[in-house]
Amino acid sequence: MRDTLPLLQETDFPRIRRERLDTLQLNLGYLCNLACVHCHVNAGPTRKELMDRATMELALEVAQRHGVGTLDLTGGSPEMNPEFRWLVAAARERGIHVMDRLNPTIMREPGYDWVGPFLAEHRVEVIASLPCYSKENVDAQRGNGVFEASISALQELNSLGYGRPGTGLQMNLVYNPLGASLPPPQQALEADYKRLLGEEFGIEFNALFTITNMPIKRFGAILLSKGQYHDYMALLKNAYRADNLKSVMCRNLVSVDYQGFLYDCDFNQMLGMALGDAGDSPHLRDLLDEKKLPRRIAVGEHCYGCTAGQGSSCGGALS
Repeated sequence: MRDTLPLLQETDFPRIRRERLDTLQLNLGYLCNLACVHCHVNAGPTRKELMDRATMELALEVAQRHGVGTLDLTGGSPEMNPEFRWLVAAARERGIHVMDRLNPTIMREPGYDWVGPFLAEHRVEVIASLPCYSKENVDAQRGNGVFEASISALQELNSLGYGRPGTGLQMNLVYNPLGASLPPPQQALEADYKRLLGEEFGIEFNALFTITNMPIKRFGAILLSKGQYHDYMALLKNAYRADNLKSVMCRNLVSVDYQGFLYDCDFNQMLGMALGDAGDSPHLRDLLDEKKLPRRIAVGEHCYGCTAGQGSSCGGALS
């Protein structure tokens, strides 16, 4: 697989600095039941990398030591980590808000029927991927049968109270473009999602997050193979908006890989770009030794993906 990293390292992207640490985003491993074409993690069914309980315990200690209020769990499919349930229960016992970046199809895999009831029991915020409300587009991006499995899982989550008014069980959906284009305006697309998913399938949800595809790992390799990389980067750079800089997620989030090493964001983690661009990335245990996080944030050409147009983050559009 061709790598875009050599093309991303030299950049004129503005230098930015960390403001605070509100969220630890833990990548629990690269194992996933799907292998999506837009995946910046290059996750899939054959990946073996998984975070162990000792690293999770360190993350919880760091969260308490530094007053971190949110654990943002991602992967791969985070639920495929055997310690997922232990981590969620332990975090919730400590009063930490937990977000699960859920691939809904995992709920339809054998042995994972516990996922929906468990998330509801622990009042985990669900960020569920559904890259389009069209069966054809979803299956083209994620594989045959993914749309129907996702719809069924979302209906189950609704039956448990997710996305329903007054329950407090938050369910947000995630949209990714099918190819080398920017997401459409988030507010208008959310209205379309709510209307069409409601009318066709009776599905309710709280908000839609639109996320720009990053030119790294599997999606970056596809851009290179199709000769689209330079055009896509030109699109991102031409749509750059400086006012998005104040809201990018790396200002108040640190990404943690499955071994416990720290990065400025999940994208930098996948590129191996050290936290603060300081050589070797520090580890969770360093934050227990009272070491302060560097305020400088490592940047590359891919950072234009977060600041193009309406902006993009793990929480959707920035403006």
